[in-house]
Amino acid sequence: MLDVFSTSSISENFSPPTAPPPPSPAVSRYELQKRRDWNTFGQYLKNHKPPLILSRCSGANILEFLKYLDQFGKTKVHNCCCPFFGHPQPPAPCTCPLKQAWGSLDALVGRLRAAFEENGGRAETNPFGARAVRLYLREVRDSQAKARGIAYEKKKRKNNKRHFQEQEKEGDKNLKLP
Repeated sequence: MLDVFSTSSISENFSPPTAPPPPSPAVSRYELQKRRDWNTFGQYLKNHKPPLILSRCSGANILEFLKYLDQFGKTKVHNCCCPFFGHPQPPAPCTCPLKQAWGSLDALVGRLRAAFEENGGRAETNPFGARAVRLYLREVRDSQAKARGIAYEKKKRKNNKRHFQEQEKEGDKNLKLP
């Protein structure tokens, strides 16, 4: 007669629950965006006619990718013949194209440059660091600034020692009695 309550068959087919795997460390927003951008660029290479291979990519291919992204842009960039060219806040709508903002492109190139090297690429062959890409980004920055009527000026870093001395002098002025 078969013993229904036998523990031998239960122990053979049943294993106690194992502890869940330890949680992976939280991935930063930057790392997630970098991975997403890298995958998007990979899809672009795959869908390109003819398909491109990463090892054969040049600065020209990166420029083509950046220009392709303009179709998804949300920044109005006025043409030089537009009546609102040079106006930071135009009073009426116009037909000028929407493009990717310079800051978005600059950040994207930075993330892709890092991702290229993290995925086995050598820094000296990184197409995202090509001179043509840097010049293109500078051209986009300047043309978008002109279109909005705002000159781009690089922020200057304050010398901490000089900044501290200026703060100290201002404090001394406040301490003097009239």
